[in-house]
This record gives sequence, structure tokens and C-alpha cells, in this order.
Amino acid sequence: MKEDFLHYVWQYKKFVFSNLTTVTGEVLTIVHCGQYLKQAGPDFFNAQITIGDQKWAGNVEIHVNSSDWYLHRHEHDVNYDNVILHVVWEHDMPVLRKDNTEIPVLELKHYVDQEVLRHYQTLMTPKTWIYCENQIEHIDDFVLHNWLERMYFERLERKAIGIEQLLESTGNDWEAVLFCMLAKNFGLNTNGDSFLKMALAIPFHLIRKERQEVENLEALFLGLANLFSAEPEDRYAKDLKQRFLYMLQKYQLKPVLMAPVQFFKHRPDNFPTIRLAQLALLYHQQTQLFSKLLAAQTLNDCYRLFEGSVSDYWLTHYQLDKESPKKNKPFSKSFMDLLVVNTLAPIQFAYAKSLGKEIPEHLLGLLQMIAPEKNSIIEKFANFGVAAENAFETQSLLQLKNEYCNAGRCLECALGVALLKS
Repeated sequence: MKEDFLHYVWQYKKFVFSNLTTVTGEVLTIVHCGQYLKQAGPDFFNAQITIGDQKWAGNVEIHVNSSDWYLHRHEHDVNYDNVILHVVWEHDMPVLRKDNTEIPVLELKHYVDQEVLRHYQTLMTPKTWIYCENQIEHIDDFVLHNWLERMYFERLERKAIGIEQLLESTGNDWEAVLFCMLAKNFGLNTNGDSFLKMALAIPFHLIRKERQEVENLEALFLGLANLFSAEPEDRYAKDLKQRFLYMLQKYQLKPVLMAPVQFFKHRPDNFPTIRLAQLALLYHQQTQLFSKLLAAQTLNDCYRLFEGSVSDYWLTHYQLDKESPKKNKPFSKSFMDLLVVNTLAPIQFAYAKSLGKEIPEHLLGLLQMIAPEKNSIIEKFANFGVAAENAFETQSLLQLKNEYCNAGRCLECALGVALLKS
């Protein structure tokens, strides 16, 4: 038995209301169960009950066992002084107020419908991946899609927290925040953290100052990412390293402590050298990129922000000092989609939130136009009958799995509640 099940039973009134009595035999009538606010303090606020002939208004606290009151040290918390009813599954000891009067107790196990209990036990029996894996495909489409929409915005809220932290560390410079977010996502999962550390080590005013020469940006990025060899061989690599050492001294930049940048298992077009060269050319060609991002409302608007490629040297190289057949290296559509999902949409959301404005309506439409992401979590959901049709749904499913399924928060999830009701 878990406390969240008792919260569900109380919130949705899944127990017999007639002939209720407290554990001491007093007649109990529930007028109003209270508000479930999920915040510090008692579980349900502003409940109304009658015990005998006495009416009470106050808060309700719910536990599996009465003794949990003392286990959680509520006797020392003034927030619990106004508890008028202690709802428990098992009453194992009396709980006293500070004036030594006993808090009335309702032992819920005598009043819960056995069918409700059976549904709960069926749902919460351990499965191979998630608790509802045998039932999720039967959930009503309306319930599923509404919950996925909520999951998407919860995911944006979570990402907005990281963006707010970046905003603080960059002196409230949204252009610098965008640069850091782009750098992180140019690094993909493998090198994202390293690229972010690199970006944070470069005051953004240096990007503005040095952007006139793409070689200077390449030198900064590659140098801080520790991608220069001790003795570069070709002329371009030597020049970049000299530029980097000069700027390192000129601007008193500090070397970055980071994990070594990884090439392993990446296709050549995803090599960190190529991604950093693309990032350098992007900031060489584009000015006021943040303003352009805010103006982008369609997928094509977003794609137009990334129409560049790499500088001439990288057309014939994937790594420094190693020449390769000439090939243009533009942003692929899948990579631009990744940037829209993980950078552009979250920043537009966070910016609107920072101004107290309504969330832009086009944010849903943007991701609904992007193909679904491919990863093990999305494949698993598809195996259990929930196949994502676009990136909006994949982002929602990732939030659902990571924040609800993994934590066993089934009774805080609309899908779990729907299954218990069915």
C-alpha cells in the first residue's frame, strides 16, 4: 500500500461515504474532502466534516499508518496544527495535538471498494518496463492526447529552469544564452556537456568582436575544446592554433576543464570538429540571431537560420591535418530538427515566460511538423501500442517516462487515474 493510492481514493471519493465512523466509534460525515494542493503541509486543505454534532473546517492529513505522523515529525510542524482528521489505511497508534487532545482518525481500509483496490493492485504489480504497459494502448485517445500536451509543456518548464540558470550566469544576455544552448546541442549527447563548458568559457562579447573572421571563431572553439595537437602539421591548423594562443593571452581566457571530446561512433559529418566549424560559420554569417529566432514561427523560418555550411578548409577535412575528398557539409534536416526541438522551442518558451506573456501558439505546431525522434524509449512505447507520430509526441513521451513512469507516479498521471477508473 502506498500513500499516493490513499490520496487518489480520498481525492476522487473512491470509498463508501455512508455510515462512516472514526476509530473511536463517533459518527463521521464528510461534507467536503478539501483541496489537494501537493505542497508543503497537510495533504488536503479547507476540508469540512462533521463528527457527532460538531462541525469542523480545516485540513486533512493522509498516511498509510497512524504512526507515520511521528515518523514524518509532524508534531513539530505548525503547519499541521489545524488538522481536523487523520485518514489512514491502518490505525496503529493514537496521534495527539499539542494540547494532548487526540486527532480523530478514519481507518480507510474498511470503506474502500474491493474493485478499486483490485484495479490498483493490477496497475501497480511490477512489469517489465512500466506499470501500465499491458493497458496503455487501451486508454482513450482524448485522455492520452490531452495528457501528452501537458507533458510537453512540463518538459518545456523543466528546460526553462536550465535556461534561467544560464541567463543568470551570462548577465541576462539572451544572445549569450542562445549561443550556449546551440553549442550544447551541436555537441549532441556525446559532446554536449563539453561544448557547453567551452561556450561558457567565452564571454559573448568576444563572439561579437571576433565574428568578422571565421578563423578566429574556429580558433576559439577548437582551442578551448582541446582539439589542437601539440605540433599541428598543415598551415591552416598552425594558423588557427597561433590565433587561439594569441586570443588566450589577449583576453586572459582560462583553459576549460572538460572530458575529452569524443569522435568514436560518430559519422564523419557529426565529428565534433565539423560541428564546431558549422557553429563558427553560423556566428560569422548571422548577427542578432536571438531576434531572428524570436521571429521564427514556422519550420521553414527556423531552417533559414541554419542555411550555412563550413569554411573552405573544412570542405576537404573532417579533422585537422587530415585531408579528405571535397564535400560540402551543410546542416542536415534531421540536425536542424534537433536544434528546433532542443534549442529554439525551449528558448522561445522561456523568453515568453520571463516576460509574463502567453506561451506562443506556434510552439505546438512546430514540433508537430517534425518527424518523431528515434531512441529506445520511443521504440518501447511503440511496442506497447503508443506510436509517436511527431516530435511533439516523442518529447511528451520522454517526459512521461522520465518524470512519471520511472518514479512510479502512476496516481499523479492522468493515464494511471484513467486506468483505475476503467
